[in-house]
Amino acid sequence: MNPLCCIAPVSLDSAVEHHHQPPRILAAAAAAPTSPTPPAAAGAAAAAQVVLDAAQAAVAGVLHKWVNYGKGWRLRWFVLEGGVLSYYKLRVGGGGDSAASPAVAARVIGEGGALRRAREEAAAAGKQWKPFGEIHLKVSSIRASKSDDKRLYIFSGTKTLHLRCETEEDRNAWIQALQAAKDRFPRSLTSNDFSPMSDVLLSTEKLRVRLLQEGLNETVVKECESIMMTELLELHNQMKSQQQQYSILIDRLRQLETEKVELERTVVHETKEREAHGYANGRYSGGSASESDPDTASQVADVETDEDEVMYFDTRDFLSAESLRSASCRRRELLTNGCNGLEHIDPAANVVKTKYPSVKRRDKLPEPKEKENPVGLWSIIKENIGKDLSGVCLPVYFNEPLSSLQKCFEDLEYSYLVDHALQWGKQGDSLMRTLHVAAFAVSGYASTEGRQCKPFNPLLGETYEADYPDKGLRFFSEKVSHHPMVVACHCEGRGWKFWGDSNLKGKFWGRSIQLDPIGVLTLQFDDGETFQWSKVTTSIYNIIIGKIYCDHYGTMRIKGSGDYSCKLKFKEQSIIDRNPHQVHGFVQDNRTGQKVAMLIGKWDEAMYYVLGDPSAKPKGYDPMSEAVLLWERDKSLNQTRYNLSPFAISLNELTPNLAKKLPPTDSRLRPDQRHLENGEYEMANAEKLRLEQLQRQARRLQEKGWQPRWFSKDDDDSYRYVGGYWEAREKGNWDGIPDIFGQRSASPGWHISGTKPQVED
Repeated sequence: MNPLCCIAPVSLDSAVEHHHQPPRILAAAAAAPTSPTPPAAAGAAAAAQVVLDAAQAAVAGVLHKWVNYGKGWRLRWFVLEGGVLSYYKLRVGGGGDSAASPAVAARVIGEGGALRRAREEAAAAGKQWKPFGEIHLKVSSIRASKSDDKRLYIFSGTKTLHLRCETEEDRNAWIQALQAAKDRFPRSLTSNDFSPMSDVLLSTEKLRVRLLQEGLNETVVKECESIMMTELLELHNQMKSQQQQYSILIDRLRQLETEKVELERTVVHETKEREAHGYANGRYSGGSASESDPDTASQVADVETDEDEVMYFDTRDFLSAESLRSASCRRRELLTNGCNGLEHIDPAANVVKTKYPSVKRRDKLPEPKEKENPVGLWSIIKENIGKDLSGVCLPVYFNEPLSSLQKCFEDLEYSYLVDHALQWGKQGDSLMRTLHVAAFAVSGYASTEGRQCKPFNPLLGETYEADYPDKGLRFFSEKVSHHPMVVACHCEGRGWKFWGDSNLKGKFWGRSIQLDPIGVLTLQFDDGETFQWSKVTTSIYNIIIGKIYCDHYGTMRIKGSGDYSCKLKFKEQSIIDRNPHQVHGFVQDNRTGQKVAMLIGKWDEAMYYVLGDPSAKPKGYDPMSEAVLLWERDKSLNQTRYNLSPFAISLNELTPNLAKKLPPTDSRLRPDQRHLENGEYEMANAEKLRLEQLQRQARRLQEKGWQPRWFSKDDDDSYRYVGGYWEAREKGNWDGIPDIFGQRSASPGWHISGTKPQVED
């Protein structure tokens, strides 16, 4: 069956602004005849030709779009116009009244129940409809599925749209329309961008005059002109060839990326089908604690992954070295010269003058005592694709000498940003307070770059304390639940408190590991203002072959109880991305909804802010021209296998004085982690296996009513610190605290004395 073509009016607003009006298209399509009426006059024929020409540029229809494993395939209304493919949720209602605009023809692909439903909803709506997402075909590639004749993929460099049509004819029609729209844009520089040398206006007049002044005759001058033109032609041809090769390479990389995503989804689908079949037959019932349950193994965030789009700066050198230097210099100039005084730029003068005591901490890890013997990762992964990562037993070689409890404290490495936010609030500037809180939320990801190893999964009841007077804070965390695995933390600074809990869902996806944090982080100042946010998704790629790297992506919403809130979007990295790790967002007035500031930067480098509404900036505006540095990562890095920052190296330090004060549940006393830090890999592996055998009893212990010692659940089903830890530590009273690590193996660094270890000098 041929694709259905009918005449329907659509808005002719600028393709740059993308003010599409699909309900108008659908409503008119519902009333339009299915066959065109023959023209009655030459004028009507000319008008029909205009309509047909416009139809080549405007295409619409209903497609099935893959959302996630919670929602599966969902119907979406797609509009292709001006080289931009926009899609909309199918629902009645919308924005304000439709704006009057010239009407052109739109070719509607497809027919049947899905299209009729869309027409009915659009006819009932009659309103403007805001696009839910957009894809610019100029920087995208289109590919048909090889395994399903109704599916196609559109890869934009930052995400992949998985689409399914009703029929194979519809898919062919969509691919033809999409490719035609894409072909209107040149791929970087192609042969069409290079005119023949005969058409290029090159003048040799200046060369001729100069040569004649030197006394050369006409024959020699013409030979010189010919040599110059020949060389220019050769250079021109070389440039054309290189640009063509570059264009082919980019298209091939995009195709490979799409194929990798398709392969991953195929593996995941097949794995889930096998698991579902296994659970249905009762094969996985009564499993050990290391196996994942069916209700948790298939959980994925039930949200639309491509929500309202945020602009990124892919097509130019955004955040280039020159731009970063300019923004940093601008901040220093503002701090030095003042803009109505230093207090309007940075309260750092007030914060820095708060003298914290100096504490000397170690700056390197112990030298390894053994040579590492790594094992093949694929042999482990292929048996655990799609399973919960926290339930997979990995050798110690895949761990770093830190626990998840200690990793929580790493988020507070740049706690001075909260100190600055406190000072801004005292000065009555809520906007600058919100900007610093946003920078603090982003800074927690800075230390993850280059970290390829997994932290130790804490034992039930395991704790970690961090008393850092040099930062003016005290931190405490505890593993409060084993199934699901939940870690709770509480931190007290000078004038503020920070707490939260996190249930981390980790999965193997064949070529990557995906970590989805579930939980809310809360920051509260002494004046009562509170900010809350949740972390974004983290994925670790190329775990089988290639260079391993991690990426953070998704939307982070920082809800403030005062005047302002913030929304940040972490851009997902692609293999052809020249500018990864981007973060872009804005601060919004809670009362008016107006955007009052823009945030830009990278989670592994720095964050900048620009005051004012970013949407009100002129076309072509460069945000870095006015950006002011807000936070910058500490670039110092210890060159170890684990790529730990100096701050991270200090987290597991155990001095003789500290060992006397710690409870027997502290992560520093965990033997497998300590052996790994010392480079005693065989003993670390043996201890890890022993502790995992002990941990298998944790679920049964929790089912019998076990409760955490230092945290309790509140009415919101989240964990809050109940107090008492630091008081017990002061008294050295650890009565009733079990030795969860059991009998430790003897090693040169340990002396067994009851349940309290001592570190030998």
